[in-house]
Amino acid sequence: MFAVLRQRNFILLWLGGLISQTGDWLLQVGLPVYVYLLTGSALATSILFLISFGPNILLGSVAGVLVDRWDRRRTMLIGNLLMALGLLPLLLMHDKSSLWILYPVLFFEAIVAQFIAPAENALIPHLVSKEQLVTANALNSVSSSVSRLAGGALGGILFGLFGLHTTIWLDLVSFFFVTIMLSLMKLPAQVHAESTAERLATEKEASRLLNWRTLGAEWLDGMHLILRQPPLLVLFVILAVQSLGEGVFGIMLVVFVKLVLSGGSAVYGILLAVQAIGSLLGGLVMGQFGKRVTPARLFAVCTCLFGLIDLLIIDLPLFVKGGVLLVGLLFVLVGVPGAGAQVSRQTLFQTLVEDCLRGRVFGAIQAVSALMLLAGIIIAGLLGDRLGPVLLLNIQGSAYFLTGVLALFTLGKMLQRQYSGVRS
Repeated sequence: MFAVLRQRNFILLWLGGLISQTGDWLLQVGLPVYVYLLTGSALATSILFLISFGPNILLGSVAGVLVDRWDRRRTMLIGNLLMALGLLPLLLMHDKSSLWILYPVLFFEAIVAQFIAPAENALIPHLVSKEQLVTANALNSVSSSVSRLAGGALGGILFGLFGLHTTIWLDLVSFFFVTIMLSLMKLPAQVHAESTAERLATEKEASRLLNWRTLGAEWLDGMHLILRQPPLLVLFVILAVQSLGEGVFGIMLVVFVKLVLSGGSAVYGILLAVQAIGSLLGGLVMGQFGKRVTPARLFAVCTCLFGLIDLLIIDLPLFVKGGVLLVGLLFVLVGVPGAGAQVSRQTLFQTLVEDCLRGRVFGAIQAVSALMLLAGIIIAGLLGDRLGPVLLLNIQGSAYFLTGVLALFTLGKMLQRQYSGVRS
């Protein structure tokens, strides 16, 4: 793990991400409280969480195509600058009459974010060796968990003490910090040569074809790649099923806490906090030991374990006393296979896709995840009262376990055939 952290370019990217995500969490905690205090409306508050779905679903894949055309580091640098500048109008909000400013700002931020995420995921394989990819992705998982814990806790405290504008300024500064880290990176000459050659080729092609036709053709290249490579197709099917389940889980967990655990908002908040602790521990474990197992095997085993622990979280409180404490411990435990599944899946996508197509594939991942997450939220809303939290969450946990079984019996063999075909 420390060998990866000694890679200058990676540690700059990692530190930038850690500070930026912490700043985001500060604002994400403060904004819903601010909106609810001003409006007293659950609908106005929920719009904050739903507003990013449009850009995710509609622009994710297209943004990935453009990311493949552009220099990834420069894309991230400009994107973070735009997100910093985009936050400035929020400083004009002072009362309910100016609350309308919030929604176009958040929509703009969601659009820009569609370019940053695939650019980062496509850039990481250039910063570390192939053998270090699992560790690098695990460290990113650790960064996400630390920022969630730190930003979540500090966000509430800072909002209570100093108000919303302080959290806005801190998030804005965090974006500028990322741009400084990115500007300090020195990528290998080969990466610059490849990106320059690809950009010149794209410009030459774009001069002959209408821009939208070119963009559509490049988007189709990414879709064809997913359909042509069975391992990628399996990973996308699994991603879709799991994202659907996450949408169901996010809604039904609130109902489960109330009806099964007889808890309130405090219990719900504690479970979310210990879940972040579990993810942090999982990232550390994967960073230290994850590279000892092939990413395909790690993904399959961790997904199966995640599904089984998920089922225990739902069903054990029905038969065992001390339900809240037990569920809390299981929430910590599930973080280890959860991090392992996320890290190994990320590594598989990075290694299976050639560099010139990585952006559009990771853009497609964003779009599919957002679409299925929204579908899961809708399903939970429509069926939650009829079927109840226990049944719906059991279906969700079973789906996780079955996707792990699918990966266990398909991915390894598919990858062996693919690599043997390449060598021959």
